[in-house]
Amino acid sequence: MNQDSLKSEKTFSDTGPQMLSPMAACTCGENDPLPLPDLDQPFVTGAVKTPAGEVPQVSALLTAADHWGSIKARWGVGRMHYTVQPGLYAIGEPDENAPVLVTANYKMSFDRLRRVLVGRDGWILVLDTKGINVWCAAGKGTFGTDELLGRIAVGGLSRVVANKTLIVPQLGAPGVAAHQVRKLSGFKVIYGPVLAEDLPAFLDCGLKASAKMRQKTFTTRERMVLVPVELVSSLKKALIILTVFFLLSGLAGPGSFWSGSVTHGLVALYAILGAILAGAVLTPLLLPWLPGRAFALKGLWAGFLTAALLAVTRWPAATALDPRLEILAWVFMISAASAYLGMNFTGSSTYTSLSGVKREMRRAIPLEIAAGVVGVGLWATARFIV
Repeated sequence: MNQDSLKSEKTFSDTGPQMLSPMAACTCGENDPLPLPDLDQPFVTGAVKTPAGEVPQVSALLTAADHWGSIKARWGVGRMHYTVQPGLYAIGEPDENAPVLVTANYKMSFDRLRRVLVGRDGWILVLDTKGINVWCAAGKGTFGTDELLGRIAVGGLSRVVANKTLIVPQLGAPGVAAHQVRKLSGFKVIYGPVLAEDLPAFLDCGLKASAKMRQKTFTTRERMVLVPVELVSSLKKALIILTVFFLLSGLAGPGSFWSGSVTHGLVALYAILGAILAGAVLTPLLLPWLPGRAFALKGLWAGFLTAALLAVTRWPAATALDPRLEILAWVFMISAASAYLGMNFTGSSTYTSLSGVKREMRRAIPLEIAAGVVGVGLWATARFIV
């Protein structure tokens, strides 16, 4: 039900469902206390009394704090801690026949689910996916058969609902074996639509999904929302690399430290920011139109064009050997960095498979490292030897 971190359904189909542990189908004793989520979480608006205890009640209307939290997560701020407690929640005033919808404990997944349930009554079963969205968690195994069975057992779900039906996001299907869940818990798994926005129509049509509901798109807008978190992550690493280049630029050459660090450090700044722009921004935005099938190759094209632009603007003033070697060095380094950053989106695409991603990494990473080493070698030669 989550669109935050788009991971290909094909990507994780190779992993299969998790092997069931001996404790997966355990059940709690009738008098055992049940670990229901806390009622003091900021998004909880009340409680619904059930035979299993007081279940936290949430609203379908998101607050300003919810929206702000999503914005911060998009930009990588506290992303891995943006979670809700796993367990059972109520939305509206559900009874024992209300639908049970399963999601991840990544709060953006949780929020995207509840916001489409305006005016509806239901139960939300949150799995402990370690703060990872449904699609990614299905591949990593945290949104899986074992976790679902365990959550059914310790959450006392059989005491709360009578319909014995679970609606699992379609993008969580690679991690959940429906037949094993039915066999070991008695609950039937029905796979819902790809998008949470289609859930109301899915529920109104008797849990039937149209062909369109089963399709996963990867539009420009959907690719755009992936850019901020990759951009922030890349910029954090760039600060360290830039510091090194500024220091080395000041230490090399006949001029003063500050003269060298400013002159050649600024070139490094433009080059590294250009590589990040090419690999983390232009590659996902221009993905369908960049040549090649491999994401590393698409990133290489974007990086090479960026490097060529830098070379064209710097070459007229490069009348000696050392500035020309420096320009050539950045062509190698920008292209390598952009190819690597572009390859990061293999796991975010609907175009790739797990085996294909592994094959591409085996081929591309050694070449990217080699190009980076050549670039650094040329840069050091230009600054310290020539």
